Amino acid sequence: MTDLTRLTLAQARDGLKAKRFTSVELTQAHVDAVAKARSLNAYIVETPEKALDMAKASDAKLAKGEGGALEGLPLGIKDLYCTEGVQTTAASHILEGFVPQYESTVTTNLWRDGAVMLGKLNLDEFAMGSSNETSYFGPVVSPWRRKNSDAKIVPGGSSGGSSAAVAAHLCLGATATDTGGSIRQPAAFTGTVGIKPTYGRCSRWGIVAFASSLDQAGPIARTVRDAAIMLRSMAGHDLKDTTSVDAPVPDYEQAVGASVKGKVIGIPREYRLDGMSAEIAALWDQGVAWLKAAGAEIREISLPHTKHALPAYYIVAPAEASSNLARYDGIRYGLRKTGKDIVDLYEKTRAEGFGKEVRRRIMIGTYVLSAGYYDAYYLRAQKIRTLIKRDFDLAYASGVDAILTPATPSPAFAQGEKGSADPVEMYLNDVFTVTVNMAGLPGLVVPAGMSSDGLPLGLQLIGRPFEEETLFSLGEAIEQAAPKIVLPEPWWG
Repeated sequence: MTDLTRLTLAQARDGLKAKRFTSVELTQAHVDAVAKARSLNAYIVETPEKALDMAKASDAKLAKGEGGALEGLPLGIKDLYCTEGVQTTAASHILEGFVPQYESTVTTNLWRDGAVMLGKLNLDEFAMGSSNETSYFGPVVSPWRRKNSDAKIVPGGSSGGSSAAVAAHLCLGATATDTGGSIRQPAAFTGTVGIKPTYGRCSRWGIVAFASSLDQAGPIARTVRDAAIMLRSMAGHDLKDTTSVDAPVPDYEQAVGASVKGKVIGIPREYRLDGMSAEIAALWDQGVAWLKAAGAEIREISLPHTKHALPAYYIVAPAEASSNLARYDGIRYGLRKTGKDIVDLYEKTRAEGFGKEVRRRIMIGTYVLSAGYYDAYYLRAQKIRTLIKRDFDLAYASGVDAILTPATPSPAFAQGEKGSADPVEMYLNDVFTVTVNMAGLPGLVVPAGMSSDGLPLGLQLIGRPFEEETLFSLGEAIEQAAPKIVLPEPWWG
């Protein structure tokens, strides 16, 4: 029998249906892999007993010819999703020990369809970071290494636990969230596939909030097909989330393999940034050639307000974060430090409970919302956001079906290499991804090549609202044309 952790999610699904192995066998293989890979620090909480109980229940259903779309398939859950009876921390000290008495809508959908939970995956604290180095529970280590180096490489952020676990075969797929690139950038860094759906496609209910007008749930998986299978189960209307869209969920898997002949692909000239690495520029050109060979039409377009996206994002997101994180005060749940009065209690709890990056963003957000600065910063950033969305609207109105861009400005870097002296250096990692969140659009990242030092590189496809199917068909065209990215032999277990 093939090593069960090496299967794609689609292969594992088909193998279970054909009774080539059981969900208990599949789950046990992943439980064992997780236990051997603790040096990667991908999981905050492992739930092996729960996973095997869920697998047994799935085997009983499969034996009767029943079961949902994900029946018996073991997944990892980003520790931003509330899971009933299982600790949920958002990778923050302030929520350490918090055990929700309710389940997020997205994970409820996954369990409805028969998925098995292996545990809760590490992330940047409150999803604030681009390298998974801000977690209270320690940084995640990528399973990838540079050629001739044993430096610890970051898996991207904030969904670094999700991307590392999928890349290292510690789950068949993982839930993730994307506020400014937190699904797509880690996918690019680890040679995995990640999709940020259109804003409103997946419910945000029961997911710890960072920036409510930008946050969106989505999957990280090993193939385009696997991401399509997962998104179908994750998506759907939810009355508990007023931003959730009441629209039928397509069978995204049907779009995988569909012809892309005649599709018009926009190439935005503003994304050719000064100082872009030659490797990234060459990969982008190669992506254009692959889509052209598959029958797509290539057209240069302009997204003139792109240059303002990063500063506008880093005003809007911290402003919403400062509001959302006000609820963590040491009174209702989570960490509590005693003080001489209520104000002292608040100050001590928040000072100890929040890490440095979270405190930095709360202070920025509070500042830009304060009297005298609101118009100069927050209001202006929202106006720029409107212009960014209009740029995309005009491109799509001109007949463009999707837009192809790089996913990241560089390959993954080593722990401690960026941001320690200047936080802006780390924020620049989001330069190709934040526009998609600001405009509420879907974005898919597909592995497309390797850097000269042996690390994965990804390409990003940006779609029209609620046209994820187009992205899946284009993504699969790139996946088929691109060289296969093969993880080196495990060094971590």
